Amino acid sequence: MSIKIKGRPISKGYAEGTALVCREPIGFNFGVKLHNGIITEYNHELQNKSIKDKILIFPHGKGSTGGSYVVYQLARYKTGPRAIINLNTEVIIAIGAIMGGIPVVDNLEVNPFDVISDGDYVKVDAVNGIVEVIKRNEV
Repeated sequence: MSIKIKGRPISKGYAEGTALVCREPIGFNFGVKLHNGIITEYNHELQNKSIKDKILIFPHGKGSTGGSYVVYQLARYKTGPRAIINLNTEVIIAIGAIMGGIPVVDNLEVNPFDVISDGDYVKVDAVNGIVEVIKRNEV
Protein backbone atom coordinates (compact mmCIF):
# COMPACT_ATOMS: atom_id res chain seq x y z
CA MET A 1 0.00 0.00 0.00
CA SER A 2 1.24 3.47 -0.82
CA ILE A 3 0.73 6.90 0.69
CA LYS A 4 -0.12 9.75 -1.69
CA ILE A 5 0.57 13.30 -0.55
CA LYS A 6 -0.30 16.54 -2.32
CA GLY A 7 2.25 19.33 -2.49
CA ARG A 8 3.27 22.35 -4.50
CA PRO A 9 5.24 21.71 -7.70
CA ILE A 10 8.31 23.96 -8.01
CA SER A 11 10.35 22.41 -10.82
CA LYS A 12 8.23 20.33 -13.16
CA GLY A 13 9.03 16.72 -14.02
CA TYR A 14 8.70 13.15 -12.82
CA ALA A 15 11.17 10.91 -11.03
CA GLU A 16 11.17 7.92 -8.74
CA GLY A 17 13.72 6.18 -6.61
CA THR A 18 15.02 5.52 -3.12
CA ALA A 19 14.57 8.18 -0.45
CA LEU A 20 17.48 9.83 1.34
CA VAL A 21 16.08 11.83 4.26
CA CYS A 22 17.97 14.68 5.90
CA ARG A 23 16.58 16.87 8.67
CA GLU A 24 19.31 19.51 8.20
CA PRO A 25 19.42 22.19 5.48
CA ILE A 26 21.94 21.48 2.73
CA GLY A 27 24.48 24.03 1.50
CA PHE A 28 25.28 22.99 -2.07
CA ASN A 29 27.92 25.67 -2.61
CA PHE A 30 31.14 24.06 -1.28
CA GLY A 31 29.14 21.33 0.52
CA VAL A 32 28.76 18.74 -2.27
CA LYS A 33 31.34 17.24 -4.64
CA LEU A 34 30.22 17.70 -8.24
CA HIS A 35 31.95 14.63 -9.67
CA ASN A 36 30.23 12.11 -7.35
CA GLY A 37 27.42 13.83 -5.43
CA ILE A 38 29.01 13.19 -2.02
CA ILE A 39 28.12 15.60 0.80
CA THR A 40 31.38 17.04 2.14
CA GLU A 41 30.10 19.57 4.69
CA TYR A 42 31.85 18.90 8.00
CA ASN A 43 29.57 17.53 10.76
CA HIS A 44 26.55 17.41 8.45
CA GLU A 45 24.24 14.44 9.04
CA LEU A 46 24.83 13.34 5.41
CA GLN A 47 28.60 13.89 5.47
CA ASN A 48 30.29 11.31 3.19
CA LYS A 49 26.94 10.11 1.77
CA SER A 50 26.01 10.34 -1.89
CA ILE A 51 22.87 12.12 -3.09
CA LYS A 52 23.31 10.67 -6.60
CA ASP A 53 20.11 9.11 -7.98
CA LYS A 54 18.25 9.58 -4.67
CA ILE A 55 14.94 11.24 -3.94
CA LEU A 56 16.44 13.83 -1.62
CA ILE A 57 14.23 15.05 1.23
CA PHE A 58 15.51 18.00 3.27
CA PRO A 59 13.96 21.11 4.83
CA HIS A 60 15.54 23.77 2.56
CA GLY A 61 18.84 24.91 1.18
CA LYS A 62 21.31 27.26 2.82
CA GLY A 63 24.21 29.41 1.75
CA SER A 64 24.96 31.69 -1.14
CA THR A 65 23.45 31.95 -4.59
CA GLY A 66 26.33 29.88 -6.00
CA GLY A 67 24.40 26.89 -4.70
CA SER A 68 21.99 27.24 -7.63
CA TYR A 69 24.81 26.63 -10.07
CA VAL A 70 26.00 23.61 -8.08
CA VAL A 71 22.51 22.05 -8.16
CA TYR A 72 22.43 22.65 -11.92
CA GLN A 73 25.94 21.17 -12.38
CA LEU A 74 25.00 18.08 -10.34
CA ALA A 75 22.15 17.49 -12.80
CA ARG A 76 24.43 18.12 -15.78
CA TYR A 77 27.06 15.66 -14.51
CA LYS A 78 24.33 13.16 -13.53
CA THR A 79 25.61 13.06 -9.95
CA GLY A 80 22.67 14.81 -8.31
CA PRO A 81 19.36 13.65 -6.92
CA ARG A 82 16.57 12.35 -9.16
CA ALA A 83 14.12 14.64 -7.36
CA ILE A 84 13.94 16.94 -4.34
CA ILE A 85 11.26 17.26 -1.67
CA ASN A 86 11.51 20.25 0.67
CA LEU A 87 9.48 21.63 3.52
CA ASN A 88 9.91 25.02 1.85
CA THR A 89 12.00 25.47 -1.29
CA GLU A 90 13.91 28.73 -1.36
CA VAL A 91 15.03 30.44 -4.55
CA ILE A 92 18.58 28.97 -4.54
CA ILE A 93 17.33 25.38 -4.81
CA ALA A 94 14.45 26.33 -7.13
CA ILE A 95 16.65 28.03 -9.72
CA GLY A 96 19.25 25.26 -9.81
CA ALA A 97 16.60 22.56 -10.05
CA ILE A 98 14.69 24.32 -12.81
CA MET A 99 17.89 24.89 -14.83
CA GLY A 100 18.95 21.27 -14.28
CA GLY A 101 15.55 19.68 -14.84
CA ILE A 102 15.36 18.18 -11.34
CA PRO A 103 11.73 17.75 -10.21
CA VAL A 104 10.96 19.56 -6.94
CA VAL A 105 7.88 19.52 -4.73
CA ASP A 106 7.45 21.35 -1.44
CA ASN A 107 4.76 22.38 1.06
CA LEU A 108 3.35 18.85 1.35
CA GLU A 109 0.03 18.56 3.17
CA VAL A 110 1.83 16.44 5.79
CA ASN A 111 5.37 16.77 7.10
CA PRO A 112 7.51 14.55 4.85
CA PHE A 113 9.72 13.65 7.83
CA ASP A 114 6.67 12.00 9.45
CA VAL A 115 5.95 9.67 6.51
CA ILE A 116 9.17 9.18 4.49
CA SER A 117 12.17 7.23 5.79
CA ASP A 118 15.56 6.39 4.30
CA GLY A 119 15.16 3.58 1.80
CA ASP A 120 11.46 4.10 1.08
CA TYR A 121 10.57 4.07 -2.61
CA VAL A 122 9.22 7.48 -3.62
CA LYS A 123 7.53 8.66 -6.82
CA VAL A 124 7.59 12.41 -7.39
CA ASP A 125 5.11 13.87 -9.87
CA ALA A 126 6.21 17.50 -9.90
CA VAL A 127 3.77 18.36 -12.68
CA ASN A 128 0.71 17.66 -10.54
CA GLY A 129 2.37 18.05 -7.13
CA ILE A 130 1.84 14.44 -6.03
CA VAL A 131 4.34 12.45 -3.96
CA GLU A 132 3.72 8.73 -3.58
CA VAL A 133 5.56 6.83 -0.84
CA ILE A 134 5.95 3.06 -0.79
CA LYS A 135 7.43 1.98 2.53
CA ARG A 136 10.68 0.01 2.13
CA ASN A 137 9.24 -3.10 3.76
CA GLU A 138 6.59 -3.14 0.99
CA VAL A 139 8.91 -2.69 -2.00
